[in-house]
Amino acid sequence: MKQASALPHEWHFEQGPIRPPSEARSLLLRVSRNCPWNRCTFCPVYKGRKFSMRSVEEVCRDIDAVARHLDLLRRNLGETGVETQGLLQLWHDRLPSEERTSFRAAAHWLAGGLQSVFLQDADGLVIGPSRLRVILAHLQTTFPWTFRITAYTRSQTVLRFSLEELMALRTSGLTRLHIGMESGCDAVLEKVCKGATRAMHIQAGQRVKQAGIELSEYVMPGLGGRTLSEPHARDSATALNAIRPDFIRLRTLAIPEGIPLHAEWLSGRFEPCTSVEVAGELLLFLQTLDGITAELASDHVLNLFEDLAGILPGDQPRLVAMVQAFLDLTEERRCVYLIGRRGGVLRGLQDLNDPEKEAAAQALCLQLGADPDNVEELCRRLMQGFI
Repeated sequence: MKQASALPHEWHFEQGPIRPPSEARSLLLRVSRNCPWNRCTFCPVYKGRKFSMRSVEEVCRDIDAVARHLDLLRRNLGETGVETQGLLQLWHDRLPSEERTSFRAAAHWLAGGLQSVFLQDADGLVIGPSRLRVILAHLQTTFPWTFRITAYTRSQTVLRFSLEELMALRTSGLTRLHIGMESGCDAVLEKVCKGATRAMHIQAGQRVKQAGIELSEYVMPGLGGRTLSEPHARDSATALNAIRPDFIRLRTLAIPEGIPLHAEWLSGRFEPCTSVEVAGELLLFLQTLDGITAELASDHVLNLFEDLAGILPGDQPRLVAMVQAFLDLTEERRCVYLIGRRGGVLRGLQDLNDPEKEAAAQALCLQLGADPDNVEELCRRLMQGFI
């Protein structure tokens, strides 16, 4: 493919606000801005921001900018750029301001091993198959080595693509898609304005898998509230049984101020689950997963158990036992774990067996005046610091 044509002087390299934790070492390449749906009541990320699509020329110009910096870095620092922060800062400070973001992106990607590219923002497929193929081709031509290319997308967007179009994207280099299913329960999906049904999620997920693209599906424990907790857990698991994704990622519900769900909570129209209820929901969810081979990841600080991870189906009994062990704790012991977890001291239940970490969690309980009666309110406050 030819180099991207010159653009007006106001062009500048762009990166969006979020990416999956699994893409922490990726080159972030923005193909669209914000979210084309932006109505989910639980999501705080893009509220008040207008959606727009970037042109192919802009995105290719971003790729070219990274390539220029990467060439300089690799010629002068080798393949990793390790222990060169002083030199990197010197080069960074000497660059024109409009070049610094792309330079930082190139340096970050080099330090991460040049192994993956993530297409931002909320929906990397929304720009359409023809535009996306051009961008993928330019990526492959500019960086002629093997790397993963991934993106967030929505089930609604996937269903606008034929199987043949998705297969063509896979051939062009698209490796993995991340879909926020959130729930497989229609009542929950309707209440949170997800804009998709259970059937749509299943159909879209199956189409991605048929195309040979890796699929990462997200589930949000607690999203159904106390009223819909059980069907949310059960229907989410059975939807995943039908989809058979490669990855299942947990993202526990938090309710920051300023989102529609917060107003529903204050008005009494939504009643959040307690930590024990979320654990019970997780237990039912894990017990209902059946016959699928997938990696379960709990790679987010908001999750009740950050170490609830393994390969299904082999690790399923161990994961079930982990959640049951939490439910079997005394109220006092659960209080120590919850404050330690929400205060960032503990990652998982096994940390209570570490005398230093347990002492730190107990000290935090004393500092906050935590007890079984106020632990839920304290946990909600602590979680706000991670949003």
